[in-house]
Amino acid sequence: MHGRANLTAIRLMDACEHLLCRSETVDDLTARRIAIEAHATPSAIVYHFGSQEALISAVAERVYRRLNAERLSLLRKAVDRRAPEPADLAEIIAALVGPSIRWSLDPSSSYAVLSHFTSMVKTHREEAPHHRRITGNVEHHRAFIPHLKRIAPWLDDVEIGWRLNCALGIRSQVTRSRSRTELLTNFSMDLDDPELVIARMTEVIAPMFRKPI
Repeated sequence: MHGRANLTAIRLMDACEHLLCRSETVDDLTARRIAIEAHATPSAIVYHFGSQEALISAVAERVYRRLNAERLSLLRKAVDRRAPEPADLAEIIAALVGPSIRWSLDPSSSYAVLSHFTSMVKTHREEAPHHRRITGNVEHHRAFIPHLKRIAPWLDDVEIGWRLNCALGIRSQVTRSRSRTELLTNFSMDLDDPELVIARMTEVIAPMFRKPI
């Protein structure tokens, strides 16, 4: 029975992810649509997750883990490529921001799930526990700190963390505010080219970790 219950929960998560990737807004999603897609009943969502919102959070957490696994894999490759010397700064930055940029421009990715989750969180005055599992998880970001500190040993952990967060803010603005980016750059950049966007973003972020002259 326990195995069948787990399979139902997985089917609900798969169905929710599939539908979120094809929904214009998170409000387009209903328990009935998820249940039909998963060959389950709407009550199964409450039984396994407590609510539809908690199900969406569980799906977003699963997608986020995949994104972060890609990010950490790129970090490890960048570190291994130059070991035992410090890693290349541009490669470290590309590992940090690259997966999000590529996913956001790839219609076959599940990036839409993360966008819908962010929208859902913004509608709440107080963060629910199932929201905090994602928004409060920064360990995959912390993994970059020791490597950036080797590159920029004159910066302490606080300064590295501050610059890291600023770098993530730049990435978020570019991925979530495309129309503003287009207007501010006079439509002169090909924002559909992920490698170009990553390279240009790296140019902006890298000076944060270079020693002032």
